[in-house]
Amino acid sequence: MDTVHKIGRRKTAVARIYLSEGKGNITVNKKDYKDYFSTGTLQYKVQQPLMLTENLESYDIKVNVYGGGVTGQAEAIRLAITRALVSIDADHRAVLKPEGLLTRDPRMVERKKFGQKKARKKFQFSKR
Repeated sequence: MDTVHKIGRRKTAVARIYLSEGKGNITVNKKDYKDYFSTGTLQYKVQQPLMLTENLESYDIKVNVYGGGVTGQAEAIRLAITRALVSIDADHRAVLKPEGLLTRDPRMVERKKFGQKKARKKFQFSKR
């Protein structure tokens, strides 16, 4: 099997992953993912597609991620890993789709508009 290259995005975070056969090492920006993502929740998010398809120790994953915050980056990595697993074996789709892992979450921060306080908040109206 060659290396599979996929991209995942969430908010403003972009993750490029390179998935190849190996022993289950996940490297994020040249660090182990457990060092990069300090909380257990974020580590779980990164591992989720591998756990659901029972491939936790089948692949080595090298990740380049930038933009956004830690949660957005973890979810971008999760989407990229999911896409890579589905491209390797189409049977994984039946397991991952019901969990909602194949959906790109479109929610992003709305931009601030000119002449307003925030994206939606307006200045208080004054009659006089």
